[in-house]
Amino acid sequence: MKKRFIQYIIFLGLSTSLSSCSNLLDLDPEGTLTEQSTFTNYNNFISYAWQFYGTFPGYNVSIPDSEVNSDLFATAQANSTSDWIWQRMVVPSTSADYKDPFIQIRSINILLDNIDQASQLSESEKKHIRSIGYFFKAYQYMDLLNKFGSAIWVEHTIDDGDKEILYGTPSDRDEIAAHILEMLSYAGENIKENGDGPNTINRKVVLALTARFGLREGTWRKYRQLKDAEKYLRLSALAAEKILVNNIPLINNYDLLFNSESLANVNEVFLYKQYELNQITHGLASRARNSAGRWDLTKKAVDMYLMKDGQTRWTSTAFDGDQSAYDEFRNRDTRLYYTIPPPYRVKMGKTNLLWEYTDNPNDREYIDLMATLSDDKHKTLPWMNWEGLILKEEPHYVDFTNGQPYSVSYTGYRFYKFSNKINRIQNVDINDAPIFRLGEILVGYAEAKYELDEISQQIIDQTINKLRARGGVAPLQLTAIPQDPTRDQSVNTILWEIRRERAVELMGEGFRFDDLRRWRKMDYAVATKLGRYITKGVDVPANTPIPVENGSTKGYISYEGKAPSPFPEYYYLYPFPSSELVQNKNLKQNEGW
Repeated sequence: MKKRFIQYIIFLGLSTSLSSCSNLLDLDPEGTLTEQSTFTNYNNFISYAWQFYGTFPGYNVSIPDSEVNSDLFATAQANSTSDWIWQRMVVPSTSADYKDPFIQIRSINILLDNIDQASQLSESEKKHIRSIGYFFKAYQYMDLLNKFGSAIWVEHTIDDGDKEILYGTPSDRDEIAAHILEMLSYAGENIKENGDGPNTINRKVVLALTARFGLREGTWRKYRQLKDAEKYLRLSALAAEKILVNNIPLINNYDLLFNSESLANVNEVFLYKQYELNQITHGLASRARNSAGRWDLTKKAVDMYLMKDGQTRWTSTAFDGDQSAYDEFRNRDTRLYYTIPPPYRVKMGKTNLLWEYTDNPNDREYIDLMATLSDDKHKTLPWMNWEGLILKEEPHYVDFTNGQPYSVSYTGYRFYKFSNKINRIQNVDINDAPIFRLGEILVGYAEAKYELDEISQQIIDQTINKLRARGGVAPLQLTAIPQDPTRDQSVNTILWEIRRERAVELMGEGFRFDDLRRWRKMDYAVATKLGRYITKGVDVPANTPIPVENGSTKGYISYEGKAPSPFPEYYYLYPFPSSELVQNKNLKQNEGW
């Protein structure tokens, strides 16, 4: 593992030198890295390609930050709401969303343009390397297409200030989508089955990206009455089928997908970002253990989690109500317990590092439960901060910290899915981050087959019900779907359950905002975001400033107050940066901005 990190750093520097536009009088001093001296053999090409893996965010705060733009997340910071939902977005002067993909595309094109000139490569090696380049180029163009709806197509490496990017005419959605499809199809046929060893781009990873692209593009087109929706949905389904034919088993513990020191032996994770102590670490796991960078789930998100009997909280006889935190969490999908800390209360011991049970046996219900579901390196209760200080109780409100200003929440549903107690050093986290995993393929395949009008109980059993089984939830039966009173009546009951499963399985992983955009359902996000039900004077002090809906003394927490305005249609696409419009007269701003 260390060798791979060292290789990445070395060749990141190498690629930077190759991308420089300076010619220094066209002199090549001894030892200078040039395209001619670098792209000579197979290992050099593969080493150069290591830099492209850095495009995957891994455990970056941008992941949960993007979720706040959806209906299921809220920012647990004072006076902080989504600029997208509250329609405060403005046309930026510059934007990394637009610029960064083109920087990557330039480096990728350098690799692609040198493949045919490498005499030491066999034809199969050339095809494999080209497949790697096409994979990453497709990934970048997918991002541009998803956000801006069109992009300038750059076929080869551009010199002299990248004039083609500055002054070129953008290709429309159809052209860019066709290029992406072509590149992914080539890569799927020509990439080495097992890539270049463990945790590298291989055929399964290419198929996973193809399935993601086809579903995103197909549904975007379907819900806007654009042509070729079925073509892209079919692409997604076929790619997923090529993965599912292997019948890859799911691990029993959902939490270990996100909180393992190593994902090397987890077959359902096809590609992951490695973290290693003293080499490359992250701080995302620490965010739930300290007082910085907090995120909450909303009441709507929690209500999506089913009861163990497969019923909704509105239709299950096992649901004990939501006016008590203990009642609300009882008999639920275990993925809920790995995503939000279950409620508890303890007494402090002789120091803040020690604790004792309270005299109320109800306070230990979920302490005992989590002892059966997890271990001391992961998510046992009571929770502790990065210093090992015990958190007295959950839920733990920012406006009633009980003397403990860390691990706080606004809605009462603190997000801690990526948190663990593996390395108890603040902002030095080493749990690996999944990039492509089977859970996404399963929910995506079910959705694609529904959209193709080919859904069946067999497919539900092959996909949704496998994920439900891991969560300890009864299987979905198409002949007996629970009547969810919160269902959007314009969405079929089967599709509603598929989308529910997608939301629950991928909660907090950066998909929901884009999902609402491709479904044309951002109206879900402009509803008021609520939190737990509380009774002032019982759950919290009577004089607490925690706001309750309608100004009442009991009810659902409501920090945001009234709902935003209806989501404008033009907001479904990002605005092009103004500096790009000034430099390139062929680039037209997206309508409405």
